[in-house]
Amino acid sequence: MSALPTIYVDRTMPPGFEEMFTDRAALIGPEVSALVKAQGVIASGSVWDGPRMDTAPMLQVISRAGIGFDAVDLGAATERGVVVCNAPASPTVSTAEHTMALLLHVAKSLSANQRRLRGHIGDYYVDNEGIELAGRTLGVVGYGPIGRRVVKAARGLDMEVLAHDPYLDPNDEDVELVSFSELLERSDAVSAHCPLTDETHEIFNRDAFAKMRRGSLFINAARGGVVDQDALVEALDSGHIAGAGLDVTVPEPLPIDHPLQGRDNVIITPHIASATDLGRRRMYHAALENAMTCLNGNRVTTCVNPEVYDQPELRFNKAQSPVCGTVRSDNKAQKI
Repeated sequence: MSALPTIYVDRTMPPGFEEMFTDRAALIGPEVSALVKAQGVIASGSVWDGPRMDTAPMLQVISRAGIGFDAVDLGAATERGVVVCNAPASPTVSTAEHTMALLLHVAKSLSANQRRLRGHIGDYYVDNEGIELAGRTLGVVGYGPIGRRVVKAARGLDMEVLAHDPYLDPNDEDVELVSFSELLERSDAVSAHCPLTDETHEIFNRDAFAKMRRGSLFINAARGGVVDQDALVEALDSGHIAGAGLDVTVPEPLPIDHPLQGRDNVIITPHIASATDLGRRRMYHAALENAMTCLNGNRVTTCVNPEVYDQPELRFNKAQSPVCGTVRSDNKAQKI
């Protein structure tokens, strides 16, 4: 009987999650010293650069427990013959629900109302600055699985919806796709769901916030790096942006003395949108399935560095792992 593959997990998992690995893989980590034995990695909260990969000489796959892979150096992984994959569908429901929670929290001025109630301050009814969302326009930047579910929820609130995604054909979609500038100009609330890339880094900058309607709302459950936070602070200070709901920031967690903290019109959560009871389980399950697919010598359909398969030899063919075979040449990597 072949030995079980060794999979490193980079953070302590919730109780009971270890059962997913029973009879399938030998679970190690999160101590960094354990990486020397790792054939596969389930990556959650760590940065994976070349030097870190070099501490794992038998590493064959980095499997993200989530959708984003900006913390993985894809070039370094490809150079080392390491497959990188993600779990794009797993966080969809929880993250979309959290996005709507942030939007509703800001729109209904919950923080300010709670503060006044606890302090017995003012006329609660007259001082409430909450707004009604029905009939207002929500602009979604990034129309992937999460953005689509947010649009579905917004329609349930009778909101009008727009989306911007330069990689989609407007004729094939069920939403009005517009340019980034038009979306900013026409939306009463803007929600970010784009990946962090060179193109999207600080895409929400001073110019972008200036184009948004005065009194509009901004929501970000994507990546903190898509926002110029100094520009957001200025837009909030001027009143041009009426409120913001953020699950992601730079850095994470955001220091308590940061100028975005302590505002009635800003709600910040510590990058936990997908970390629900079912969301976490789906992400780890998908990450494990992807890792096992690779370790068993098959292509991973959610590979985000498919050029790795163009190399004459992958690292795991050199590692002589008893559970790994040669990747089938008739199975092509798929774009996601």
